[in-house]
Amino acid sequence: MKNKEIGINKIIRIFTTWRFVFFLLLKLPMGFLARLRVPILDVEKSNVSVPYNYWNKNPFKSMYFAVQAMAAELSTGVLALLHTDGKNISILVTSLKSDYYKKATTKVNFICLDGKKILNAVKAAVSTGKAQKCVMNSKGYDAHGVCVSEFQITWSLKQRRLVKK
Repeated sequence: MKNKEIGINKIIRIFTTWRFVFFLLLKLPMGFLARLRVPILDVEKSNVSVPYNYWNKNPFKSMYFAVQAMAAELSTGVLALLHTDGKNISILVTSLKSDYYKKATTKVNFICLDGKKILNAVKAAVSTGKAQKCVMNSKGYDAHGVCVSEFQITWSLKQRRLVKK
């Protein structure tokens, strides 16, 4: 149990400190250009923020929908990474559904509260050895606390087979 806590704390430190910039440069360069940040991360929830700036806007003077989708996916994906660490599980987005309610013209915070849901899917994938689907929700709130968009992201989780030599 102690090693699991060390692994979780290590991932949280990487995503919530200056080290995250290097993660973005190596693994998600468009996230670096969009200036994604993870101000809050624990085992149950995550918060990914994205500013409204020159690089993120569209010709209609609002945030480009793909930037919002990238931030929403990261808010769910960081929880998936957190709970699959050290378990040899492959994770893949299989579906993305989005609804947009208002123009995003300020910094947007994408909040995902589905940490327990992904943890249960990981446990099921490990115990059964079969692929599990987990539908996670992420809502984007502008600087005034108004929900500007909502995403449903479906993750597929499957225990990898060990190759015998």
